[in-house]
Amino acid sequence: MLTAFQPDVSVEAETGKMYKANFRDREGRTVIIMRPTKENSTSHDGQIRFLVYVLENAILDQREGQEKMVWLIDFTGWTMAHATPIKTARECTSILQNHYPERLAIAFLLNPPKVFEAFYRAVKYFLDPRSIEKLNFVYLKDEESMKVLYKCIDPVVLPVEFGGKNSVVYNHEDYSKLMLQEDIETSSFWEDDAKTVNHAINGTLVPDVASQLSRIAAKAS
Repeated sequence: MLTAFQPDVSVEAETGKMYKANFRDREGRTVIIMRPTKENSTSHDGQIRFLVYVLENAILDQREGQEKMVWLIDFTGWTMAHATPIKTARECTSILQNHYPERLAIAFLLNPPKVFEAFYRAVKYFLDPRSIEKLNFVYLKDEESMKVLYKCIDPVVLPVEFGGKNSVVYNHEDYSKLMLQEDIETSSFWEDDAKTVNHAINGTLVPDVASQLSRIAAKAS
């Protein structure tokens, strides 16, 4: 299991280039913030591990009945110097499409510069057409395009830097503490799950499992 305090994962998180937001969209879905200009690593493996960690953490944080998430990708100040290497971009795309199909509800690309268009044209051939349909280009200075974002995320909870009214900013120390707590809870969950499985395998069923099997057997008879 990946954790926030594995060296490669921890380093990748330092600048806040990708993190689970502390707010949700209007439908209660988890929001992931991405800021490509905050890239702080050239490690292909590190970036891949970090992507998987954030996605898995976001999935575990989803409310009951929710299976999809929202991405807000801030391209403010982006240049080709910030472009992800094609190899890494292709593997990230492959992971998203092969292991997290239909997890994306909608994605907002905030303030993408014209130079991004060339990079996007090169990468979009690796994208599932259904994913492309979920992409929305929005601009802080374009009131009409921002309405699309506000329709999904209430500006009251949206940070000011993304066109909202919330003064909150990314704090790595606070985020690390939150991730540590969630890692502990996740680890505890899997340990409890493993114990239940082991009890079943060894023939020593915990009461809840035993009673459920008894009811199933009764119905079968």
